[in-house]
Amino acid sequence: MAKKNILVIEDNHAILDVITLILESEAFNVAGLNKGADFIQHVHDFEPDVIIMDIMLPDIDGRILLKELKETETTKHIPALMISARYNSTNYILDGVEADDFMAKPFNIDELMDKIYALLKKSAI
Repeated sequence: MAKKNILVIEDNHAILDVITLILESEAFNVAGLNKGADFIQHVHDFEPDVIIMDIMLPDIDGRILLKELKETETTKHIPALMISARYNSTNYILDGVEADDFMAKPFNIDELMDKIYALLKKSAI
């Protein structure tokens, strides 16, 4: 099976590094961004199988990026996992656009991996 691509958008470098190391140890190709600039272009270039996205980014609200992702014909099929320390699974939704899954920070690594594998299975159907 080909390696799966996972795009991580997280402005906290320590969290981004930890997620990247864990995913790479699980044999994923990982690309990391620490801001939302040129998000859709990165998605088109990297062709991720799953996107992990923080809500609070320095240059844009991650929920706006999620809306852009889900409203773009060529990217709306890509599963997105939203992560946040401020929001929870019931109050992060913006303009009726929901992610495929949500995780509050701090999070458990095993739970993160379970959610990623579930999203990969979902996207393969």
